[in-house]
Amino acid sequence: MTRLTTLGSALAVLGTAHAALNARLVRRPLPGTTTSARISVLIPARDEAATIAACLGSLRAQDVQEILVLDDGSSDGTSTVAAAVGDPRVRVLTGTPPPPGWLGKPHACIQLAAAADPSSDVLVFLDADVRLCPGGIAAAVALLDEHQLDLVSPQPRELAETAGERLVQPLLQWSIRTLLPLRIAERSSHASLAAANGQFIAVRREVYERAGGHRPDAVLDDVALARAVRAAGGRGAVVDGSAVATCRMYDGWAELRDGHGKSLWSAFGSEPGSAAVFALLGLAYVLPPVAAVRGSRVGLLGYAAAVAGRALVARDTGERVWPDSLAHPLSVTLLGWLTLRSHRLHRRGSLRWRGRAV
Repeated sequence: MTRLTTLGSALAVLGTAHAALNARLVRRPLPGTTTSARISVLIPARDEAATIAACLGSLRAQDVQEILVLDDGSSDGTSTVAAAVGDPRVRVLTGTPPPPGWLGKPHACIQLAAAADPSSDVLVFLDADVRLCPGGIAAAVALLDEHQLDLVSPQPRELAETAGERLVQPLLQWSIRTLLPLRIAERSSHASLAAANGQFIAVRREVYERAGGHRPDAVLDDVALARAVRAAGGRGAVVDGSAVATCRMYDGWAELRDGHGKSLWSAFGSEPGSAAVFALLGLAYVLPPVAAVRGSRVGLLGYAAAVAGRALVARDTGERVWPDSLAHPLSVTLLGWLTLRSHRLHRRGSLRWRGRAV
């Protein structure tokens, strides 16, 4: 046990060191940056009446040519709310049901891309719960030319209100900064290093079409698109979008549980893959604090490193730092439980999201 605690603590220290390095290397859209690219903003929306108006309102201060909203079979009046916003650039489309073999969001996105103005240079896929700062889209798109990229995925600052959200949602930023070598991933063609956040993706239209667009059955449609772009010879990067966008992804525990449940089963490739990942995460971020409670100084060092890494990422991305960072072992444990639950529901064929089977 002492050796395992030492190994876990060493991994936690290395993870924090890597997060600190990524904090220096991560690309950041700079508000105020402009671009000459013609931009189509594409928003897939299913039962988003409560969020779509605020999203479209934040797009008023964006230099884009058009904004397409696809109402994907909503039952709450999403299209009516979107049409009432009054921005002449907004066009509301009525989506068709996904055919066999297609999941809802990829099918909505492929319809949006097909309907976009043919003269657009860049397609920006945006979730309805994202809020943009003025000029945020132009700043993100400018990174494509500045760094010779074909896809950028700015990670918004994640807003978390309830206890469950505060435990789980910060792991989106933390996991990328801690586990992914950002600059290596940016240049690599390996699918395993592809990453993206589907809340906000900007992609060159020519490369999107060459890559074949969104994949029909991709539960993690964002990662699948990033992999397709790489396979087509393009380059992509996850960037820090916390200065240009915010997002409250889920409203409360039940929505968070079901939202992550629909996709976590596919996040690590297989059940053995998930087991291996969480064995390592448990070794690095759960075992040391447990050992620290039993008097282990090495375990205390590992716990301190884990908290420092979580706090470093939270501070850098504008998320809540204290006391949330102190609960990092609980966050990792809860994410493991959500992944286990997702696998169990997937085996039963009972995963559903917004009225559709996954």
